[in-house]
Amino acid sequence: MDEKKKLINWTAGISTVIVALLIIIVVMEPRGNGVSRAAASRAIALTLAGEDAVRAEGPETSFFPGELQDQWYVKYMDYLYAKGYLDPETCYPSEGSAVSAVTYGELSGWVTAAKGEGEPSLAGYVTEAAGKKAGKAVDKAEFWEFYDAFRAFADPDGNVKEIETDLYGTPGNVDGASPWTAYTKDGKFLFEGLSLDSYIDKTIKLLVREDGIIKVQGVVSDEIVYENAWISGFSGNTVTVFIGNIQREFPVRGVLKNEEEISGQIGDLYLKNGKPSRLVLKKETITGTVLSVREDEIEIEGYGTVPLSEDFKIYRTYGVLKEQKKSDILVGYHMQTFVVAGDEICAALTTEKPEIDNIRVLLMTTNFKSLFHPEITLVCDSMAVLEYGDEKDKKTQSVAAGEPVTISAGDSRLESGRMVFRSANEGGMITVRNIERSQGTPVYPGHMEITGEEEGLLLLNEVDLEEYLKRVVPSEMPSGYEIEALKAQAVCARSYAYRQMAEYGYPEYEAHVDDSTNYQVYGNSAPADSADLAVQETAGQVVRLDGEIVTTYYYSTSCGKTTSMKAWGNEENEGNRYLQSVEVKDENGDYERNLPWYRWEAKIPAKTLSNLIGLNTGKDIGTLQDINILENGPGGVVLTIEAVGDKGSVRVSTENKIRRAFGGKGYTIIKHDGTQVKSSKLLPSAFFTINKSGDIFVIQGGGFGHGIGMSQTGANEMAKSGKNYQEILTFFYQGVTIG
Repeated sequence: MDEKKKLINWTAGISTVIVALLIIIVVMEPRGNGVSRAAASRAIALTLAGEDAVRAEGPETSFFPGELQDQWYVKYMDYLYAKGYLDPETCYPSEGSAVSAVTYGELSGWVTAAKGEGEPSLAGYVTEAAGKKAGKAVDKAEFWEFYDAFRAFADPDGNVKEIETDLYGTPGNVDGASPWTAYTKDGKFLFEGLSLDSYIDKTIKLLVREDGIIKVQGVVSDEIVYENAWISGFSGNTVTVFIGNIQREFPVRGVLKNEEEISGQIGDLYLKNGKPSRLVLKKETITGTVLSVREDEIEIEGYGTVPLSEDFKIYRTYGVLKEQKKSDILVGYHMQTFVVAGDEICAALTTEKPEIDNIRVLLMTTNFKSLFHPEITLVCDSMAVLEYGDEKDKKTQSVAAGEPVTISAGDSRLESGRMVFRSANEGGMITVRNIERSQGTPVYPGHMEITGEEEGLLLLNEVDLEEYLKRVVPSEMPSGYEIEALKAQAVCARSYAYRQMAEYGYPEYEAHVDDSTNYQVYGNSAPADSADLAVQETAGQVVRLDGEIVTTYYYSTSCGKTTSMKAWGNEENEGNRYLQSVEVKDENGDYERNLPWYRWEAKIPAKTLSNLIGLNTGKDIGTLQDINILENGPGGVVLTIEAVGDKGSVRVSTENKIRRAFGGKGYTIIKHDGTQVKSSKLLPSAFFTINKSGDIFVIQGGGFGHGIGMSQTGANEMAKSGKNYQEILTFFYQGVTIG
């Protein structure tokens, strides 16, 4: 097929898609002045539950025929069928039914299902429906009056919210936009069944629940300003503007005073009735090393603390243009150009890919209980320096080797901001005497920063990444494991660290990670020669997919299979395709078949499990009668369970929530080798079956941990069988490269 024919066919295909979308939008509007059952069902469903709950609590099998199950309205009507708001006998699940206008009789049924008959604002609809109006279509204005009364009754917690926002894109004006996606200054929203194109470039008032638009309440203003937008292109009379990660083109004839080259600048674009009226460019910039990033200000070396404008934006201008978060600004680096207007920073431009050498780690208290310390005591094994004060009045204090320095909350030296404690000699090590770890009193390389917060003192260790890894690897994997397994762990840990360094886990404290299992455990176990060797022999190596470093999840032990991101409620996509379910075995069988956590069993009395489920889910279902596994995911992981008691039932979805629902004290777990351990806050894994014997629930499972990515014991067993670290990593992370 020649290129011309390809273009014609592609264009025709796109046109077909657009026409189809328009038809869907049109047909969901019933004849007359009513509201379609589809749109009304969506409004009621989202008032009763969020999008995730609507999906989870709908029927196992849709009421609609297979050819309709990909229609947007099906999940909402299915939910109402399942909850008794719609009757499939009288309201047959079909496209015709979805398109038809909702009736007074149905409003009455919704009132009854919600048990709101006694509500004065709702009772009238029950009365009207009892008469001749039962089968009559409800006028659109009257439906929304009903909806307001229904929402006030059915949503007392105010989950449905009214917001004002600027609408700047829909599939109607954004190439490649996902269906039913609205782009606003407050993020992306779904607007299934609604028509929004007439509201583009206006400030509008919306009713929303989470990321779903229920109704457009009205236009607030047809005059709008896209502040601090990135001008990505200028050609003739048209300017291309990057707004909220989408490209828009606007005619600017008569708007610009002179037709200078304006690409690659920040500007405010003023519109009235969707047409540009003024474009104000912002050309003043400053550069310097970022010293701190706060909620409303940034500290830049040479400029001090500079406030941020209310509509502050961050753009990555290298590679693929992208709007970023404040946490993407790298403290300690000279990687951004800051655009200023007046006395404020209005935008930050990241102009090159950062090469990060140091990681910033918050050190938690003993037993990893808190980020905040009541008191900190530091000792250096060589001469050290203590720095404090502001830029204009910096003070430096020499500290002798072995001399302790103690900082307490309220220390006057913290009044001007952070204190820095560093060795005066390269390679000096700092002991933190107020912390205990499994290795005893921990010792760290790098330097320490202390800041005072309302809750107490924060202690941050900035350290070279490779030195950090030498204390992560033995804390995450036993140093006695095979060297190839330790190398695999080192590459995983390095990849994971790079991802966190790019995203800042604690932007408010200028920290990438903490030292607990929230990220990677750091410094809990003493350094070991084997771990040092693993880090050194894999220096700089990471796991990449399509050239990008990936997040390398890992866990303790598999059940013979791994799972995918579905275990955490995420859809499988191109970005996470490296995390597929694999069988952890060779021709001889499962690698971990002889290990203690390969299989396990828990026998839990119904009373004990009833109490745990009630405590962990916040719902009292009474005495547990049964537990049903409703959905399994890749590798057999349990995705959704339903616990049924004599007072009600509760559904729990995703691996961590399910493990937590069954977690707590009160029962014993018998491992594969016959050893026993007490239950803890999480079930060992979500790979299990469950049966009831009398008043005892028997849970038989396998593996320890979330099951996504690399099994550490599996890696060790593979290493024992002769696999090297590259083979181990490419086995657990599909389609990746190492280097």
